[in-house]
Amino acid sequence: MRKNTYIIAGLISSVFLMTGCADSFLEVESKTQETIDTYFTTDEHVQEAVVAAYAPLHWTDWDGNQYSPVLQASDIMADDLWVGAASKTDQAHLHLSANYEAVPTNCIQNIWNTAYKGVKRCNDVLTYIGWAGENLTKESATYYEAQARVLRVFYYTWLWKFYGNIPYYEANLTSPYLTEQFQADAVYNAMVVDLEGAIALNALPMREESKNYGRVTLAMAYMLYAEIVMYQNDDSRYTTALKYMTDIINSGKYDLVDNYAGIFRESGEWSTESIFEINYKDDQATRNYTDNVFVAGGTVLPTMMGPDGWVDGTDGHNNGWGTFPVRTETYNMYSDEDTRRDGTCWNAAAAGTYNSRYQDTGFFLEKYTAHTGDNADCSNDPQVNYNNNFRIYRFSETLLNAAELIVRNAGSGDAKEYLNRVRKRAGLTTELEPTVDNIIEERHLEFVGEGKRYWDLVRTGKASIVLVPDEYGYRTNTWSINKKYLPIPQSAIDSAQGSLTQNNYYCLLYTSPSPRD
Repeated sequence: MRKNTYIIAGLISSVFLMTGCADSFLEVESKTQETIDTYFTTDEHVQEAVVAAYAPLHWTDWDGNQYSPVLQASDIMADDLWVGAASKTDQAHLHLSANYEAVPTNCIQNIWNTAYKGVKRCNDVLTYIGWAGENLTKESATYYEAQARVLRVFYYTWLWKFYGNIPYYEANLTSPYLTEQFQADAVYNAMVVDLEGAIALNALPMREESKNYGRVTLAMAYMLYAEIVMYQNDDSRYTTALKYMTDIINSGKYDLVDNYAGIFRESGEWSTESIFEINYKDDQATRNYTDNVFVAGGTVLPTMMGPDGWVDGTDGHNNGWGTFPVRTETYNMYSDEDTRRDGTCWNAAAAGTYNSRYQDTGFFLEKYTAHTGDNADCSNDPQVNYNNNFRIYRFSETLLNAAELIVRNAGSGDAKEYLNRVRKRAGLTTELEPTVDNIIEERHLEFVGEGKRYWDLVRTGKASIVLVPDEYGYRTNTWSINKKYLPIPQSAIDSAQGSLTQNNYYCLLYTSPSPRD
């Protein structure tokens, strides 16, 4: 029996809309209250629920309690970015994670909370979509289902990679809201089967038309499949992953753009290189730090990344908080002819003056730092309303995935051409042989600050070799397999009433009971 549960339409509609270059993507203004019985009966309302399922993608940068932008939350555990900020007690949850000494009471919690909100909203769509009956065409129903299932896997991928052993469910829980905690391998198996099922629906386009930029596509689903299969080192699915990469390459829908630096500017959003972005906007954006955290608008990440005390507009950049400075070693790993160096690393120390903060190097992440004008059209706090989309999957990764899978014997193809195609765009004329090490290093150069490096080091077994104490005394611990999964937030442990076991994440400050993995 359907419960007479009320839907607050504003909860569904007052979301971070899939805006950016595609500001028209389903903006909803409904303020009414309806019951579930009546709400999920029209195409319009089901589509509103689908849009609501996208909304949590935007909340990791700031959820009203914690700054944990999902890309940089992994990067600070790798070897390209420091945490920075005022001191090691400023954004302590990030500093602790960067030094592999996080504790359940001070860890990255925002990603856990946000991802489960996303899972819940995806489950809502999949639970209630049938209630529309004949008011929804079979084509539309399948299209919405495919989006919700792919999105659900995407949210679970965050949880799986960061926390490993997690509650997994494909139907929303009822009181007392408890469910089984899956081992990480079981989570992977469930995700990959769900994703395969979503792809098999054959409902997603390879690339969306511009008004729908921000929705998942078949290419995005293919990239997600390759990501989880390769991270799991599941060679039984490498052939399928390679086929998916080849399908994207041969589709004619995507290509490298000439100007690497331009990819990350507003004019570069949803270029032919872009497969999936998380959209933000400054146009009439009303987000702020308190009462409008979850409304449509921009991101605070560029403010976090700008240099403290910088005079707005100097060298085309704005003031910020000095968070996530680029390591000097990262700048130095690029050759002089590699155009990715200046497209990745902004030398603020050479361009102007600012207040040097903790772990300052003089270099800031050009891809996402605060550029002048990128929040010019906001209607509320400019610090939290930059229009910088998060780039999640790019065509260059498709090429490098394909090259790596070929080298790993997934099938035939020109791995050398794929690898060196990426290098040529960067201005490099020396061709490299396609080895796993060469490809991983090329990924390093290509994706600094894009949330790829840490996971590459973990999946290739390089983490314990590369992620070691530094010469500055900032990182004093060495990564070990026990650090693969962050501590589950203590609030989640407490709410679980004994049904959730803490991860095996040992450090000097905390010893986990009953390690699971």
